Amino acid sequence: MIKENQKHLNRLLVGIDALSLVAAYYLAWVIRFQTGLIALESVHLTLDYYVRLAILVIPGFLLLYNSFDLYAPYRYKSLFEETRNIFTANLMGLLLLITLLYILKQVDYSRYFLAIFVLLSVVILTCERAFIRYVLRSARRKGLNIKHILLVGYSDLAQEFIQRVEEHRHWGYEIACILDDDYEADSVVEGVRFGGGLANFETVVNSLGIDEVFITLDLTDYDKLGDIIAACEKSGVRTQIVPDYYKYIPARPYVEELDGLPVINIRHIPLDNIVNKVIKRAIDIIGSLFALILFSPVMLVVAILVKCTSPGPVIYRQERVGMNRRPFNMYKFRSMYMQPAKQDKTRWTVKGDSRVTPVGSFIRRTSIDELPQLVNVLRGEMSLVGPRPERPYFVDIFKEEIPKYMVKHQVRPGITGWAQVNGWRGDTSIKKRIEHDIYYIENWSLWFDFRILVLTIIKGFINKNAY
Repeated sequence: MIKENQKHLNRLLVGIDALSLVAAYYLAWVIRFQTGLIALESVHLTLDYYVRLAILVIPGFLLLYNSFDLYAPYRYKSLFEETRNIFTANLMGLLLLITLLYILKQVDYSRYFLAIFVLLSVVILTCERAFIRYVLRSARRKGLNIKHILLVGYSDLAQEFIQRVEEHRHWGYEIACILDDDYEADSVVEGVRFGGGLANFETVVNSLGIDEVFITLDLTDYDKLGDIIAACEKSGVRTQIVPDYYKYIPARPYVEELDGLPVINIRHIPLDNIVNKVIKRAIDIIGSLFALILFSPVMLVVAILVKCTSPGPVIYRQERVGMNRRPFNMYKFRSMYMQPAKQDKTRWTVKGDSRVTPVGSFIRRTSIDELPQLVNVLRGEMSLVGPRPERPYFVDIFKEEIPKYMVKHQVRPGITGWAQVNGWRGDTSIKKRIEHDIYYIENWSLWFDFRILVLTIIKGFINKNAY
């Protein structure tokens, strides 16, 4: 029943999306050619020509939406993720459409019209999906569109699963029963009924109308896994495994194949992909060059102030640990009085630190002291966005105290990062900082980088934890 409902919902979504695209297309025509807001070209096509183009555009955009998983079940997807996919799909559609029109030498179609159409499509589809999401989640909270699921194996993992289902009622999951050889049929634990041992699997699945099976076996019971999967496939019910070793691996591991042998890679790093690496590096080069030109007046003034207010060099070099654990010299405007090198390597800056100069206090709080790191970006030692690099002395300490600390060194360090825009910088929790760094590494995308840069600008460069 649930599978049929999902099919009907997908068909309904395609139909609604098509109507939304038609509405966006027509509104774009009205805005471009009927309102007088934008001056008309000397030569422009009639509505008939745009209708002919719509016959290509509407189905093409629907295919793009499908390729961006906009018709996949999204019980667990966030609205932000769906909005991002809508935006990306429409932007891709605009680029493909302009390219196609250029190849076919159809130069009279208004580029303003196409841009307005894509913008309206993003807005309308986002509002549409938000409304549908609200309706579906409200229905699930009321007991409609529910998936009846069976847990196989009662363990600590099963208890965690039950807790999450209770906390997220909008997922629409109802735990109908648990099967475990150590519990008798009809016994109840934490409000969930047991159906007896694994031998009752087929009877329970058929009698309770199970839609989905979740295998939540303890690691010590994995010898039963083969028989359970065979029983699931015999019954034709959809099956998912919640691995008991999940606490040792990230949320999104991926599987590679070695001559037919599946191998689980415990950490998925999008920047291992050569295309992603090249794109990110190109953006780093262009972005750092632009920033150096833009901030050159500020950097010149700061350099003069640093030189005139305290003895010593303007630019301060400090050894940090970068990608693949390789040390490099990170550049900053000098914000402290000159001190012994050994003391600099092992002391953390604290509030009211006497080593900080008056000018240094200002440029540290406003993050202006970080601007010379744009040169590190050009040199390939850093990126515009990434985990902040640390001094070797503290790396040696943190790697022993903080789990997964060294994972951050699998990508280039950055001037700003996901931890920093969430407030985890300066004298704050190193553990929280690493959690955010690992999340960034495993979920990297160009859109994510852009979001972090925008948040860096919106939230400002002033840091109350920088002393």
